[in-house]
Order: sequence, then C-alpha cells, then structure tokens
Amino acid sequence: MRFIFQACSMLFALGNLVASQSQSPGWKNDISTTIINFNNEKMQITWAARELFPGENVSFSYTFDESKYKVWKPCPTYLLDQDYNSGCLFKTEGPTLAISIRNNNGSEELFSKRLKSDFYIKPNRPKNVTFFWNENTVTVSCNKPERAVKCLRLELQYRSKFDKQWQSRTSKCCSVGEQGFDSRKCYSFRVRLKRLVPYCNVVNYSSDWEAETFWMNGTLLDSCNDDIKPQSNTVIVLSCLLAVILMMLILLILLCKWQRLQKSVMPSVPDPKHIFDDLFSDHNGNFQEWIDKTDHAVVQTKLEYEEPECITEAESPKEDKKKSNKHGPREKIFTFSEAAENNDPKEAQIACLTPMSNTIASFAGFHILMNEDMYVML
Repeated sequence: MRFIFQACSMLFALGNLVASQSQSPGWKNDISTTIINFNNEKMQITWAARELFPGENVSFSYTFDESKYKVWKPCPTYLLDQDYNSGCLFKTEGPTLAISIRNNNGSEELFSKRLKSDFYIKPNRPKNVTFFWNENTVTVSCNKPERAVKCLRLELQYRSKFDKQWQSRTSKCCSVGEQGFDSRKCYSFRVRLKRLVPYCNVVNYSSDWEAETFWMNGTLLDSCNDDIKPQSNTVIVLSCLLAVILMMLILLILLCKWQRLQKSVMPSVPDPKHIFDDLFSDHNGNFQEWIDKTDHAVVQTKLEYEEPECITEAESPKEDKKKSNKHGPREKIFTFSEAAENNDPKEAQIACLTPMSNTIASFAGFHILMNEDMYVML
C-alpha cells in the first residue's frame, strides 16, 4: 500500500512539473514567481515587479476552472512594491490553477502558467501541542490536521542553555519522542509541521514554529533563565558574606597589631587634669575640706632611678660627745620614716618643699641634705 502511494505521488509530481512548464510560444520563460498555498485555504503569488516589468504596472488574473472555456477572475487583493503590483492574494478554490499576467490595459499577455495548487501547500502551525514526560524521555504530540495527514511530518527541535545549535527530531504526524534529557538542565522546545518533498510538495514548505516552551525535569518554566538566577544570587550572596567576614578578620588583626605597637612605642600616661575637678566644683577650693571628705590618693610616678636611702644610726650620748669634740659639730641626718615612727608632731607637719639641688634644709633644729629629686613631708 505504501509503495502504491509513493508511485502515485511520483506520477502526480511529474505531471505537475510538466503542466507547470507548458506555455504558449509567445510567453516569457524567464519570469520567476513564488507560489504559496497557505494550508490549501489561500494562494499567494508574487513576482519581482521592478526587475521584470520596470516602469509598468501589470495586471493579474487566475482561474481554477478546468473546462474548455475558462472563466478568468481578476486579482481581488494586490501586493504592492513601491506602488507597483508585485503579487496577488486570493482564495484557493481547487487543485488545478492557471494564472496570467498582462500589461496594464490587458491587451498583451506577458506571462502565464498552469500548476497544481496542492504541490505548493504551506501547512499551518500545529495545534494543541502537549508534552508528556517519563523520567528522561519526552513525547510531543499535537492535533491531527483535517486533510493530507500522510503528507505531514512533525518536527521537534530542542536545545539546552549550554547548546549553541538546535537538535532536531522528525517523526510521522502527529507524535514525536526523544530521550536522554538531563533532569538538571533546562531545555527549550519548539515544533512545526513539514510537507513531504517530492511526494506531496515540489517546494520544501514547513509551517511556522509553534511558540517556544521551556522545560526542566518535567516542569514547565517561563524561561530557562529561571534556573540560573537563584544559583547566581546564592553564589553572589555567599561571596559577599565571605568577603565581608574576611575583611572584618583582617581589620581585627590589624587593630590588635596597632594597639600593641602603640603601647610599645607610646605608653599611656595618666591624665591628672580630672583629679581635682571636685575640689573646685564641690568644695570651692577648700583643700582641707576636700582632703577630709574624699579618699583621694596621691599618685606617685615611679622615678627613673632610685636614690640611696639615708639611714640614721643611733649613737649613745657619750659617743656623740666624743665625736663632736673630735670632729666638731655634725649635721644630723634622718629619714622620714623615723620621723613618723617617733610621732613627733613638729616633724609630722604637712608641707611640700622643693629645695635647690645639693642644699641643706634646716627644720626645727634638724639639718637635711637635699637634692633636686627629693621633697620633704613635714
């Protein structure tokens, strides 16, 4: 049965080619036309008006009548190219078509042709396209056209976001399947119908592509960019967080290093300017009252070097008289600690004097050797 169909199609195509080339002796043979039969509903025939008929606006007529006395119809809708007739659009009324192109007033025929309109069919887009997924296999199907189903093939094209070219798969109308899809990738799909050449068409016409759809692991998406954005956003957020944490860690390390360096190079010195604030604010400068009511301690700064401690040796009166007689009058040297131990009220008087370097200070009958780094509490 299939062989018979192919044989009939070949004979039909051969007859159409012979018929399309049959022209009268006066017809031009070099005129090229483009013929499209839109789903066997409308015919469109175009020609290069400016190249074939420069400066002349031609007229077009057609007929589907196969009788001896044909009835020609004028073109209902002309297609224009810079105000010149360059094509005609009319309704398909039968399988056999005859066309004629004449000059503007119709007195001279410039071109004529007879053809089979069924051999120039451009199918419509597939309708009601459905996708059925089974793991990594997809089956695409559409509604069957009303006529010439055997002359149609359903073509499926797909590609992932990593592919530069479309992968194609063709099958009989109206179902096609493909397998081997990666569930982690997003794929773009598109389908169309094609006419068989040369069994059904003399021109390789296919329908327009159906609207492109996007699928990932059996789920319909609005775009293949949907599966890229979340990953990109996650990577960006994580990268920013890591960068911030790293910067904070570096700043913390630098801060610790700077504090250590600052302490070693510039040691901290206590600021005494706030020690006596309450002396004037609360006690109006009354030093004795401030001393009695506060527990302030005198902050002593460590000296760069230590002075040798002066020690007073206790001597008996006899030895003292003998030494005084031998050596003359002797200066009595004592320490402040001894004065405090003796509980001498005169020696315990509070005073702060800064004598000149290497001078002798006399207080209450005592002579004290002083230098510039010493002060006396009386």
